[in-house]
Amino acid sequence: MFTGIVTDIGTVVELEKRGDLRARIATCYDTASIDIGASIASDGVCLTVIALGEDWYDVEISAETVSTTNLGTWTEGKRLNLERALKVGDELGGHIVSGHVDGVAEVMAVADEGDSTRVTLRAPKELARFIAPKGSVALNGTSLTVNDVDGCDFGINFIPHTKEVTTWGDVAVGDAVNLEIDTLARYVARLADCG
Repeated sequence: MFTGIVTDIGTVVELEKRGDLRARIATCYDTASIDIGASIASDGVCLTVIALGEDWYDVEISAETVSTTNLGTWTEGKRLNLERALKVGDELGGHIVSGHVDGVAEVMAVADEGDSTRVTLRAPKELARFIAPKGSVALNGTSLTVNDVDGCDFGINFIPHTKEVTTWGDVAVGDAVNLEIDTLARYVARLADCG
């Protein structure tokens, strides 16, 4: 479980296709404090650490995960939003995020508004109903507030701080973005469907 508050920007330093995809991710985390088997959200995807070095960790990514996220577009040198798993007593600065990506959204427009950047994204049709104005979404592992919704399109504003401490300062039209809808929205919709 995570909060969507990014605590490091990692870099993909090695990719290897075996039966699954194996990735080595460089990090500023103290890897001596990471256990084999630990979960780290990498661009919002909960991945299990299978090997560690002084300033890197390795993960194995199943074909299922590659097919439902943007991980298939990873290349060496790609920067990633990282977050270690939530611990009891940690501050919940964002919202509860599972690291189980629901689908991939596409960046449709990017425009500066003062010091902030306004990004319009298009959600897959089957997920759009879960996104509401002033609700929460996790995009590439970042907990964000939705400004507005128009059909499958929704808008987010990124303040300068968020652009500096995440990879959102690099956003471009056409980017594929990991989308995790708010767990509460999922359960409310399920109750309404069964009611």
